[in-house]
Amino acid sequence: MAYPGYGGYGGPMPGMPAQGMHPQGMPGGPMGGHMPGHMGGPMGGAPPQGGYAPYGGGYPGTYGAPPPAANDPMWGYFTAIAGQDGEVDAEELQRCLTQAGFTGSYNPFSLDTCRIMIAMLDRDYTGKMGFNEFKDLFTALNGWKQNFMMFDQDRSGTVEPHEMTQAINAMGYRVSPQALNAIIKRYNKGGRVYFDDYVACCVKLRALTDNFRRRDTMQQGSVTFQYDDFILCTMAI
Repeated sequence: MAYPGYGGYGGPMPGMPAQGMHPQGMPGGPMGGHMPGHMGGPMGGAPPQGGYAPYGGGYPGTYGAPPPAANDPMWGYFTAIAGQDGEVDAEELQRCLTQAGFTGSYNPFSLDTCRIMIAMLDRDYTGKMGFNEFKDLFTALNGWKQNFMMFDQDRSGTVEPHEMTQAINAMGYRVSPQALNAIIKRYNKGGRVYFDDYVACCVKLRALTDNFRRRDTMQQGSVTFQYDDFILCTMAI
């Protein structure tokens, strides 16, 4: 029997404010201010009881959306870091997040984590992301950072394994104790989970859940994969 509520794309943790935190140096205000547009909202909302979050909840206005308005406060920032092709790759994203001071006192994101951040939103497998995906990523990152800081009370940049388990459950994921144990073993270093690894875990959970949910058309918690499709879904993240 599958666990209900795979959705969990970062619905706010109990007692948390809905607004996203703003990375220092990004347009729209200092750390803790409102993000422009939809970026200040919760990360797709909490999933319905016993099922998935509504499709598209984690990707507001991403696909098929009109070109961004010239007065969008994120547009100028995006064009300043995007390559000549008008998209952002992993190196550009890492440089952007580091220069913006998004991680604050935490260690900067590794290049590998930046790669899987892009892969989470990269539907055409180009290894890059456009403007709407860029905004959606910051929405997710702001929510994940809030969740992490709820448990990192001493601002050490780490949380304990049992706190990581609580964070995963609070985001709405319903996985078995065996799966949670495997996640903790994969992402902890010396018995602690660092912010970079925490975000990498959140990215992979969201991306794999989204891939699974798109194939689980009856929302029964089970799907049938062809081998190549399984490899594509898992190895691309």
